[in-house]
Order: sequence, then structure tokens, then C-alpha cells
Amino acid sequence: MSIVVTLNPELEALLHSRAAQQGQDINFVATELLASILNWEEKDSEEAIEGIQQGLDDFEAGRYRSFQNFADEQRNKYNLSANS
Repeated sequence: MSIVVTLNPELEALLHSRAAQQGQDINFVATELLASILNWEEKDSEEAIEGIQQGLDDFEAGRYRSFQNFADEQRNKYNLSANS
């Protein structure tokens, strides 16, 4: 299956440059870049969902602290005043 994508001139130049640097066909480089970003996006979404679920599980198990404790810790960690 073929898909036609229209790139702006700057992006097309970057793609040509990347392909030349790698000594690869531009279609191969474009395919690899697209596959890489799609895989990263999927993994990032899965990690976000896992993190949210962990937070919910921790909350339900009583493993949480007040916002005030969190804010105090962050102020101390980053040397911020209470008015920041």
C-alpha cells in the first residue's frame, strides 16, 4: 500500500539530509522515523496509563500524603519561598 505525504520544504530538506547522512534511501529513512515515533507514542501512552493506575491503587491502599506535605517538600527541595 502506498501513502502520499506532502512535506513542507524545510521538513523535506531535513529528511533528505538525514537520508544522505545515513547513506540510506529517503523512503527507508522516512519509514523508520515514522515507525519509531509511533512506537514511542504507544509506549508513552501505556506508561502514562500504568502510572495513573499505580496512583489510584496507592490512593485506595491509603498510600498518599496531603498536598501541604507535598508542597512543603517541593519548596524545601527547590529552595522556594512559601509565596512562590
